[in-house]
Amino acid sequence: MILIENISKSYGDIKSLTGINAAIGSGSIYGLIGSNGSGKSTLLRIMSGIMRPDSGKVGYDGKLVYENPEVKDTVVYLSDEQYFLSNSTPDEMARLYGSLYSSFSFERYNELLKLFGLDGGRKISTFSKGMKKQTAILLGLSCNPKYLLCDETFDGLDPVMRLLVKRILAEEVATKGLTPVIASHNLREIEDICDHIGLLHEGGILFESEIDTLKSEIHTVQGVFGEDKRAGDIFGDFHVVSENKRGALMTVVVRGERDKIEDAAKAAEPKYFEIIPLTLEEIFISEMEERGYDYSKVVF
Repeated sequence: MILIENISKSYGDIKSLTGINAAIGSGSIYGLIGSNGSGKSTLLRIMSGIMRPDSGKVGYDGKLVYENPEVKDTVVYLSDEQYFLSNSTPDEMARLYGSLYSSFSFERYNELLKLFGLDGGRKISTFSKGMKKQTAILLGLSCNPKYLLCDETFDGLDPVMRLLVKRILAEEVATKGLTPVIASHNLREIEDICDHIGLLHEGGILFESEIDTLKSEIHTVQGVFGEDKRAGDIFGDFHVVSENKRGALMTVVVRGERDKIEDAAKAAEPKYFEIIPLTLEEIFISEMEERGYDYSKVVF
């Protein structure tokens, strides 16, 4: 388990993180999303132990990560900006990683190198952006970490490679108990693979939740209920997040249990209605609106 307790970090007068608290269970795929400049990358650097927070602490399985080589041996951080030794090849970087991580597997490295279709003897400086990202990912996975911290992991990968990386991560979670933490501004990518999610905004986590729980708690109802009917008349026992009416068609976002919302809609004797599942993007827009934030600043 990763336990993040009261983490704060400032850069001069700029507050990047303020009192961050989170618990990430082992074997979970945790998505960390947020607005630009919300502190996602800073939090990952602190979680990896390469940056010291102004206050608070991060622990893995009860042991603090900062200045603790034993814990760092189980944690791999994949930065959004990959760094490789000058004029190095993937094979040379593999030998470097092998000297740093006790669980590094050259067998696994060669398997992944073949799977990604990369040349281990070619200079990385000649690789495309996507190939460099693939190299960083396969080197990280070859370390056989317990915890993998990913900053914009899928950025720069083509659709086929994105699917491949997702499949590999899912297999590592299922077979080895890997715990990935994936920071991204792309909710659609997060929705495909993560089971838990945290929304980071203006230096704090607004909330954490299982994705399935989020989707079961809020719904869009669309229907024709009559010209004189308002959302409050039909769904007064629930929390109406938003209401929109165009002609006879009413669209309402309602928070509550699906079965009870459906019963309330039927009781209004509509000419037509349906309950439409919300995407994760729509859910987070609703969450941001409810909290008074300008969701237009969140990049999806």
